[in-house]
Amino acid sequence: MSLEYAGEAALIAYLADRSSPQVAAQAQALGAELKRLLDDQLVDLIPSYASLLICFDPLQTDHYHVSETARRCLAQLTVQTVSTGRVIEIPVYYHPEAGADLETLAADRGLTWQDVAELHSIQEYRVYAIGFAPGFAYLGDVDERIAAPRQKTPRRRVPRGAVAIADRQSAVYPAESPGGWNLLGRSPLRMFDPTAEPPMPVSVGDRVRFTPIDRDAFLDAGGTLA
Repeated sequence: MSLEYAGEAALIAYLADRSSPQVAAQAQALGAELKRLLDDQLVDLIPSYASLLICFDPLQTDHYHVSETARRCLAQLTVQTVSTGRVIEIPVYYHPEAGADLETLAADRGLTWQDVAELHSIQEYRVYAIGFAPGFAYLGDVDERIAAPRQKTPRRRVPRGAVAIADRQSAVYPAESPGGWNLLGRSPLRMFDPTAEPPMPVSVGDRVRFTPIDRDAFLDAGGTLA
């Protein structure tokens, strides 16, 4: 692990050079231990693929104390203390009418769109990070057989609930927004609801499974195809 300054009241802990489910879980576990030990000395903890941003209150602690605490925590972490997270199921209506890039991606890979849907849904994904927009969870890793780069020209409008992939990542768009990911289907699940508690159904460290549903189930659950 390396620790670097990230401002007057923040540090970044880099746990590895490359991301993996184990490293991401380690970042999450490190954050939990720091929260337990430093408590109100912390302002925020933001885990990502292979790092943890540690924001602290400079009126209560300093870089040295936080970095030494982080090093001690990491040295004490074991396989048993690294949480595997919850398993969250996300329903998806896989179909060309719900996923604008489904047939094109399938043709490029010499597959049917049903094959692509199956390869996407049989994989279990880890929530590596949440960013870009509230509720936008970066999930990995997509099966190499259907991994695809971002669109060269992003769409101006991607609908809420769109299930997509970019390279070996997957995500569900939490709200209508521009986007350049490849669209495979659509989910009726709200990925961000500021009136709910918690406002997001997933957290960093959770595991996600996409569950195929048919058109009627999608519409009955509140999904829209407009």
